[in-house]
Amino acid sequence: MSDSTLQDLNLAQSAELEKSKDSVAKPCNTKPVLNGNKRVDKEENAPLACPDAVTNGCEAAVVDVEYIDSENLIDLPDVDTSFSTLLARLDSKDWIKTCEALNNVRQLAIYHKERLQELLEPLVPLIVKSVKNPRSALCKTALMTCADIFKAYGELMVDSIDLLLMPLFLKSSQDKRFVCEAAEAALISMTSWISPSILLPKMQPYLKNRNPRIRAKASVCFSKSVSRLGVEGIKEYGMDKLIQVAATQLSDQLPESREAARKLSLELQAFYEKSQASSSGEDESLPAALPKAETWEAFCQSKLSALSAQAILRVTSTTIDTSMTKDGVTVGVPFALKEGGGPVTPKEGDLIVAPKEGAAAVGC
Repeated sequence: MSDSTLQDLNLAQSAELEKSKDSVAKPCNTKPVLNGNKRVDKEENAPLACPDAVTNGCEAAVVDVEYIDSENLIDLPDVDTSFSTLLARLDSKDWIKTCEALNNVRQLAIYHKERLQELLEPLVPLIVKSVKNPRSALCKTALMTCADIFKAYGELMVDSIDLLLMPLFLKSSQDKRFVCEAAEAALISMTSWISPSILLPKMQPYLKNRNPRIRAKASVCFSKSVSRLGVEGIKEYGMDKLIQVAATQLSDQLPESREAARKLSLELQAFYEKSQASSSGEDESLPAALPKAETWEAFCQSKLSALSAQAILRVTSTTIDTSMTKDGVTVGVPFALKEGGGPVTPKEGDLIVAPKEGAAAVGC
């Protein structure tokens, strides 16, 4: 067979092959194929034009989730329909439907509080399920829902707190900032709308959690709740318990936990001094909280180990001359305890303020 004949035969075979390819049904031109987490088509973020897109196990559609602030939420157009399908939609495998249902929960909590209350018991576990979901958009929407139901129902949420605390602490300590901020907002709502006398016993076990980030978030919430107790609340909960918590957290691994413990220590010192003033008759507006007057230093040393008492006194014994301030900025140098319990040796020009009359000498 000659070369020209072979060449003609090859050309004929190629033409026949191209014709057979054209006869195969082609998918629509805009049909993207996902390969891993990215599309193969040119416009990676373009929405799908075909409903039957091949996704290889990953979602192809790009969905923008709108996060609506509570004050911008409007009432539902059809309350009965939304209410009757709420639980089913919250448990849907379609995360977009779940997000819509979570926003409906927020709307019902604001505009139809009494009616939604009927569903609180089965509702909370489904919200927790969404909080734990790895999809950030769904998780954040669920966290915003937590903040709204804490505000709406307050102490009615007490029975559900145990389900919510760990997920909220975990999400508030993760790396995704917008999720973290939503979780912190939910925790602030919780500590603002639920009685501290109820919250404190439930949060206290988390102060000893093995995860330092959880301990830190729990310390912050614990400190904020104590500040809302008031004189009578602190007296009822137990000054001894609270000062021991503060001393333990002062030596914690994370700065956030130590700072919360410092604030708690100062709060307890302020309460103690007010109660002592009341017992001595200096402040008749306050009830006598402690029968026997003793200094703050003596109280700490009587309730704590030597090292723990020293730690508390170190953060509460700073004295600053308020007369040496300008525009709210302290000019003088505080006279405080240094590491190890001894007084700081002042340098030339430093201002040393004498302790109040009757107070224990610094460093004793």
